[in-house]
Amino acid sequence: MASPGEPNRTAEDESQAAARRIERLSLHLTPIPLDDSQGVEMETCGAGKAKAKIEVDMGSLSLYMRRKHWEIQERVFEYFNSRPELQTPVGISMADHRELCMKQLVGLVREAGIRPFRFVNEDPAKYFAIMEAVGSVDVSLAIKMGVQFSLWGGSVINLGTKKHRDRFFDGIDNVDYPGCFAMTELHHGSNVQGLQTTATFDPITDEFIINTPNDGAIKWWIGNAAVHGKFATVFAKLVLPTHDSRKTADMGVHAFIVPIRDLKSHKTLPGIEIHDCGHKVGLNGVDNGALRFRSVRIPRDNLLDRFGEVSRDGKYKSSLPSINKRFAATLGELVGGRVGLAYSSASVLKIASTIAIRYSLLRQQFGPPKQPEVSILDYQSQQHKLMPMLASTYAFHFSTMQLVEKYAQMKKTHNDEELVGDVHALSAGLKAYITSYTAKSLSTCREACGGHGYAVVNRFGTLRNDHDIFQTFEGDNTVLLQQVAAYLLKQYQEKFQGGTLTVTWNYLRESMNTYLSQPNPVTARWESADHLRDPKFQLDAFQYRTSRLLQSVAVRLRKHTKNLGSFGAWNRCLNHLLTLAESHIESVILAQFIEAVQRCPNANTQATLKLVCDLYALDRIWNDIGTYRNVDYVAPNKAKAIHKLTEYLCFQVRNIAQELVDAFDLPDHVTRAPIAMKSNAYSQYTQYIGF
Repeated sequence: MASPGEPNRTAEDESQAAARRIERLSLHLTPIPLDDSQGVEMETCGAGKAKAKIEVDMGSLSLYMRRKHWEIQERVFEYFNSRPELQTPVGISMADHRELCMKQLVGLVREAGIRPFRFVNEDPAKYFAIMEAVGSVDVSLAIKMGVQFSLWGGSVINLGTKKHRDRFFDGIDNVDYPGCFAMTELHHGSNVQGLQTTATFDPITDEFIINTPNDGAIKWWIGNAAVHGKFATVFAKLVLPTHDSRKTADMGVHAFIVPIRDLKSHKTLPGIEIHDCGHKVGLNGVDNGALRFRSVRIPRDNLLDRFGEVSRDGKYKSSLPSINKRFAATLGELVGGRVGLAYSSASVLKIASTIAIRYSLLRQQFGPPKQPEVSILDYQSQQHKLMPMLASTYAFHFSTMQLVEKYAQMKKTHNDEELVGDVHALSAGLKAYITSYTAKSLSTCREACGGHGYAVVNRFGTLRNDHDIFQTFEGDNTVLLQQVAAYLLKQYQEKFQGGTLTVTWNYLRESMNTYLSQPNPVTARWESADHLRDPKFQLDAFQYRTSRLLQSVAVRLRKHTKNLGSFGAWNRCLNHLLTLAESHIESVILAQFIEAVQRCPNANTQATLKLVCDLYALDRIWNDIGTYRNVDYVAPNKAKAIHKLTEYLCFQVRNIAQELVDAFDLPDHVTRAPIAMKSNAYSQYTQYIGF
């Protein structure tokens, strides 16, 4: 019966409505076909039906997808596979997990003979390859390794000088000197210049006095502090005496090596309080603690003095002229942490994608009447969840490889200011974008695998919890995106003052001149598959969006600064700035993906990657189609064609999904989820619970 206010519906109306519902339900199994004019024949994906014929050259694809230094990753996999007692069991307690994590690290270094610390500066790509491999064993192990070698060790060799390297290198390298990186405080995390811990120089004893002036200055979330650390790199305000005994000089934040436990007895040293931060949402193999310093004295030589030194008589000397310059140089040497997190986050997404897609191919559910059940990956809804994610995983693979290459180049050419600025902005943006995307995708993978995805043994919950903090440490993602936006605005301003643009942002030069003109009403209506799959159209669309956002936010900031000041204007435009940064990073990721496709030497593999790249690009455009429609960059008919083609590409990628995840080259003993086993998955799953 019609509801009040509705006209009475005839039997014919009801029949037509029922037919429409049946048609919509049928589309759940069968994607919408493209127009014949687009030259593609659509095939249904039900059980027993022929799939679109796409041949994948697995040898070529796997070889092209290999990270640099894959051989050392194989050594890591083989070592832990041969030592089952070092593999993290399900349901391990926090205390046991911490001890196991330390044994894993020591075993890697002393038994397997893999020494990550030696590659931190000499070969960053090799270091990150090791980190990726150990992260597949246990994400806690990867983070503990990062704390020991990248943060604690990296601060010593990058912020210190030869005397520090000579004294500490071997002990850090062989894990005789487990250490901490004590930057974050209870009241200050992202705002490092606001740290309150002090290091006051005493010229009488030639020592620094490290002090925690209030509870807000307690060092918090310090990895390795609660149980294993013997040293800490402590970031504190350097305070020097002046000629006026009533005044002191604040020289800004510097880094100091502070022993926190006795090397032999492991007892906490006098003046130092250590407390355990306790259970966390994830990463409970890492022993995070809180540190308070009560007038702890350390030798003057314990100042990491690469960018600023203090003489015996208390005089300060630096090659950098200001506190801000020294601070920027200090933090600039620590950018490797962001590079590592972007790289590792993409690796976590590979594992999760592999588990979810292999299970979705294995699991069968429902199907046409009196016919076999179909794989759940044959459902359009499952393809919509997982195939764009798989395409993103490939995109992130190539963008993080390029980031590592740029970072390694930066470490070799310290004086290239453009490259340094490029790497800083790129690492901040990719770390923020990739970790946020992966965090959401881990929940998507869990949901896509139904009840079995909820079992701890199938890893989604553990991966999700362990990875979640990636969005926060080494720079909160919201703060990092603001850094990207600020850098873009700086480039925008310099461009109009006759300056040059760095290589990564060169597209802005052209975009400011051409992309901001009125969209072409003809091309706005082009809807052929050839046009939509043209890399130039895809990249132009991404860069056009970024250019408009950059120009409009620059105008808004200028307008609001007059009334609100620079801080108030920035805050008023903050959401706009974050959208700008994300848009730019998407442009960079797509550009790297397109370049990776074009330089692929094997024609078959190039065609495979082109399909995946097209899905990545068009899915992103469709997700933000409102923006393109609002400025008439895309006409309604073209928007509809983008949607149809995106669904079709999901279907095509589904047909090679198994080959695409196999190309990640993650063996069963690395993925470790029973539902992701290449064979006998259900039997291994039932055996796990005792059948």
